[in-house]
Amino acid sequence: MVSRMFRIETEVDKERRDLLRSRLRAANTAASPILRGLRGTPGERELPLHVWVLDHHDRLAGGLVGHTWTTWLHVTYLWVDERLRGAGLGSRLLAQAEHVARTERGCRGARLETWDFQAPEFYQKQGYDVVCVIPDYPPGITEYTLTKRLS
Repeated sequence: MVSRMFRIETEVDKERRDLLRSRLRAANTAASPILRGLRGTPGERELPLHVWVLDHHDRLAGGLVGHTWTTWLHVTYLWVDERLRGAGLGSRLLAQAEHVARTERGCRGARLETWDFQAPEFYQKQGYDVVCVIPDYPPGITEYTLTKRLS
């Protein structure tokens, strides 16, 4: 039970969000020797990683947006124009991002999330393993988290 000395609010508050993030980061740093060791090193920061495919008119034909953090690549978005799917562009985008992450940023793993109607089988063909399945997220859809060892 919450004491009557406290008030609960549900408003969006960016200043409080930033304060909360800072306090959580401090608590996590204090609790984890691994995170403590990361503080102040280049591995501490997320670095964007983008790979683009342009057609002969310099129009976007596909792309991958993600970031690296510590020794991991996180693929956030991968998209290929519907007319070009099946031509290997998705595989090339993913391979290029993995290559940059591994050779230039020292990443040893990659992770991503996808829905059942998107591309879980595609990622499995690229060597990714399903490590988490969340049914009904959102209702009627299953979300998959997949990972791959890059080293």
